[in-house]
Amino acid sequence: MKKKTLVLGGSSNPERYSFLAINSLRRHGHPVVSIGRTKAVVADVEITTDHSMFKDIDTVTVYLNPTHQKEYYDYIISLKPKRIIFNPGAENEELKQLALQNNIHPLEACTLVLLSTEQY
Repeated sequence: MKKKTLVLGGSSNPERYSFLAINSLRRHGHPVVSIGRTKAVVADVEITTDHSMFKDIDTVTVYLNPTHQKEYYDYIISLKPKRIIFNPGAENEELKQLALQNNIHPLEACTLVLLSTEQY
C-alpha cells in the first residue's frame, strides 16, 4: 500500500538524508510532499516553505532537530497523520507525547532503512 508522506525538513542538498528520503520514497512509488527552509524541487517533489494544508497524509517523516520542530507541532497534529517517523537526530519526547494524545503512532526509526527493508 502506498503511503502519502510529508517530508518535514526537505532539502535539495544531495548530502542531506531528507534529499535521499524523498528520492527513495518516490522510487518506491509513495506520493510525497515536502516542507523545507528553501523552495526547491527534488525528483518530482516540490519543496515548499509554508504550512500547506496537505490532504490524506499517512506519514510525517521528520528531519528537523527538536528545537526546529516546535513551530510545527500544531500543524503536524492538524494533518491527522497515522504516524510520525522521528529519524535519527530528530527524536523528540514532547512531540511523541503530543502524537500519542492525538492517536498518532510515533516511531523512532530511519525512513531510508524502513524503505530498504520493505517495512515502510
